[in-house]
Amino acid sequence: MKQYIVGLGEALWDMLPQGAQLGGAPANFAYHAGQFGQDAIAVSALGNDILGDETLRQLDGKRLDYIMPRVGYPTGTVGVELNDDGIPTYDIKNNVAWDNIPFTPEMQDVAANARAVCFGTLAQRDATSRGTIHSFLDATPESCLKIFDINLRGNFYTKEIIRDSLRRCNVLKINDEELVIIGRMFDYPGLDMENKCWLILGKYDLDMLVLTCGTNGSYVFAPGTKSFKETPSVKVADTVGAGDSFTGSFTAAILAGMSIAEAHSLAVDVSAYVCTQKGAMPTLPAELVSRARD
Repeated sequence: MKQYIVGLGEALWDMLPQGAQLGGAPANFAYHAGQFGQDAIAVSALGNDILGDETLRQLDGKRLDYIMPRVGYPTGTVGVELNDDGIPTYDIKNNVAWDNIPFTPEMQDVAANARAVCFGTLAQRDATSRGTIHSFLDATPESCLKIFDINLRGNFYTKEIIRDSLRRCNVLKINDEELVIIGRMFDYPGLDMENKCWLILGKYDLDMLVLTCGTNGSYVFAPGTKSFKETPSVKVADTVGAGDSFTGSFTAAILAGMSIAEAHSLAVDVSAYVCTQKGAMPTLPAELVSRARD
């Protein structure tokens, strides 16, 4: 019986200046976890359209398993513009297929055999997909890593969705800008960055909290443990998918038995490499992959 690492939520196309690229945090996460020999699968929904067909063709080409039922809405697209530093801004289209993910028996079977599942706020903006995400999480084993990659986009989140997600997860992935927003939203005044992290870790009884700070490094907090790694200086092609590659490789490494510090180091190196490549799903070099295979 396969034991899955699951990316759960939006499947979409990033309409980049140089052309369309398959994206969406859950598929990116699953793809990178799968490069380390894990049984990774992306769960979402697609439209009955050309982009839906092309999504499946590309996922097949990348040998990424998926459950993506076709529904009566268009496949998701996001307009992406990059600034001079390769940092993206997004125009996320509404009322698309991934807003309407049905919870199927096949999804229930995958949930029951999940070692890890990663979900965010974006795919919870519509009640249909939010209900599916909740049902999936409820069907996972007690031992499953439930990673809430908060991934705040535009105004597609609420305090209630964030609080409920924090209660359902055991690992939080957040960046420094998102931490500022959460601090304001949940009224954590006067606390520095690290103390905010410790407070959230304890308040929601988390196993781990991963904080990324762009070029200023990254942290992993766990009860009695703090890991800090500097961000390598690389020539950036674009940063699309870099955070998802960090989360996917970190998860794969933890499940392969690596320590938090070892998994953190690998995730930093993977994310740095992805920044040097165009698009969210480059093939990783063998020397990186070999560090965290079961």
